[in-house]
Formats: sequence, C-alpha cells, structure tokens
Amino acid sequence: MKTIKRVLMMAGGTGGHVFPGLAVAHKFREQNIEVYWLGTKNGLEAKVVPAAGFPIEFISIAGVRGKGLRGLLLAPFRLFFAVIQSWKIIRRLQPDVVIGMGGFVSGPGGLASRLLNKKLVIHEQNAKAGLTNRYLAWFAARVLQGFPETFKSSKKIITTGNPVRAEIAAIPAPEQRMSVPQKSLRLLVLGGSLGAQAINECVPKVLSQMCVEDRPQVLHQTGEKHFAETKKIYEALHLEATVVPFIQDMATAYANADMVLCRAGALTIAELCAAGVGAILIPFPHAVDDHQTINAAYMVKEGAAILLLQSAMTVTTLSQALQKLIASRQTMAVAAYKLRKTDATDTVVKICKEISYALDI
Repeated sequence: MKTIKRVLMMAGGTGGHVFPGLAVAHKFREQNIEVYWLGTKNGLEAKVVPAAGFPIEFISIAGVRGKGLRGLLLAPFRLFFAVIQSWKIIRRLQPDVVIGMGGFVSGPGGLASRLLNKKLVIHEQNAKAGLTNRYLAWFAARVLQGFPETFKSSKKIITTGNPVRAEIAAIPAPEQRMSVPQKSLRLLVLGGSLGAQAINECVPKVLSQMCVEDRPQVLHQTGEKHFAETKKIYEALHLEATVVPFIQDMATAYANADMVLCRAGALTIAELCAAGVGAILIPFPHAVDDHQTINAAYMVKEGAAILLLQSAMTVTTLSQALQKLIASRQTMAVAAYKLRKTDATDTVVKICKEISYALDI
C-alpha cells in the first residue's frame, strides 16, 4: 500500500480559503507529511503561510470580475500563463495529492494537476459552489463540501464540514462558558478579514442609543483599511470599546464572546458553530452568487442566528436585531453548538490519504 509523503495545498486570497487550508496543513504536518503551498504574492497566504512554517510557491493569477473588457480579453492568456507556472511547480515538487481549498489559485493549479495526472481533491467551503470548483469537480478525484447539498449527490461528493483551527474547536461548550457571571455582556463585531464599512459605521450608532448600563463590552475588528475611521466614530460618540484592525487570536475572542455580529463567510459560520456562539449575520451584499446569504441560512433555519441584509440595515433594524440576540443569546449559542462539525480537518486528511493509493480513480 502506497503511503502519502507530500501534498500540495492550493488556497489563496482571503481568510475564508487560507485558514481552513492551514488547519488541514497543520494536521498533515502532525503526521510527518510534507506540505507545500501554491498561492499568489498579493493574497493573505503570502503572509500567514510562511509565518506558519510552510514553504510557498507563487503563481500570477487574479479574478476577472469587475476588471472590465480589457480584463476579460486578457483572462485566457493570464490563465494559460498561470497553468504553465503551476505545471512547472507541480512537476518539480511531485506531490502525491493536490488539494484545492479555493481562491483564484485553485483554477490553474487544478488544471495543471490534471495535465500531470496528479490526484486532485477539492474542498468547497460555501453553500453555493464557486465557478472554479464547479469546473474542477468534473475531474477531481474527490469533491468535499462544507455544507450539505452544495453539489449534486454522487459517489465522489463527501460532506466534511469546514475545517476550523484546533484552538477554536477546543473552546468549552456554551453552557459551561455562560455559567460564569459577567458584569456585562460581551459583543464581538467582525467585518471579515478585509473589514466592512457599513457594519463599522452602524454598530457604534446603535450602541450610543443604548442605556450605559445595558451596553455590552465590545471587541470590534474593523479591517486595516477602516481602523482609523471607525476608532474616530467610537471616540466621537464617547463610547468605550476595544477597536482593533485585526484579531490574531480568534479562539480567545470567540471564547470571551456572548454574541457576535458579523458577515456570513463559510469560515465564520463554521467557527461560530464550533465555538457555540449566537450571531447577527449580515451577508456581504456583493459576494459572488450571493453565497453568504445562502451560508447564513444554515444557522438561521436552526435558530442559531439572526439574518439582517445590509440593504435593510439601519440603526433601528440593527438595534432590534441586537435586542433579539441579547434576549435569545443562550438558546442560539446552544443551537449553534449542535451544528458544529469539528472532525472536518481529520476527515479531509483521511480522504486525501485514502485516495493517494486508491486504484479506482
């Protein structure tokens, strides 16, 4: 039986692709399997992957949406060049399995792995599959999905859940956390790794209208771009809050939160469930195929979250949603915890090891 010795992870762009990939990469490394990474120099992976101790190879690729006619015309040539770059890297590294976790890099990397007859596993984090994964699914050896029913059922489609970092999966159950009395409730505000201006502007206004004794303690991640502006809004309204551009230790942030207000990216949904925290979900309105609204439905239908569309968000509607969350925070936290799927990382690694020596693919 062939053993797996080396894998190539492909994930890039935002934390929603990179951090699940890192969770899987760490698990491979624990089992003494070599991990290499394929990414781009402009994505989050260029910073966090080397910091985690994994060697990374770069290719040149970017999205075409919103790039105008010139971008569309150049796209085939850029894709061809990126496939050639990927082909050279994969041919040199000779991985046993190539694993696509999403982002622009997975497209050319997946095509190159096909040309080199390498076994390809893709993982779709969102409830609605992106264009790249819909295409790669045709020839991938296994298609893994974070949400059930993202892809049509077939023998190679497996629902694994979304990998989350081990420290988040280890957070105590909400009944245990919330049994400890607190002076005031604790609200965690997340705009995603890139920030969310609409959330950053509306939340302080809502808090300013609450009685001082009813205001929660706030930890607000703004994103680098919106940090200074958001901090000024809090100061102008004379509000006490911990405002930061980026939270490094998300496990502690979730563990200390009674409730969360955030976007509805796939990773965020998985982390909320793993930690067991109720939330107000405000999907990013410009997400491709509106996949964040579809993601949010996973928690909302189980009573674990409240959905508030950004187009409907005002100080009044957000205030009403926050009051509802405060009243139902414990019930929602327990409902979220029931949805957790913390074996996703182990399952992804197990499947990759199995197909590395399978004879039928």
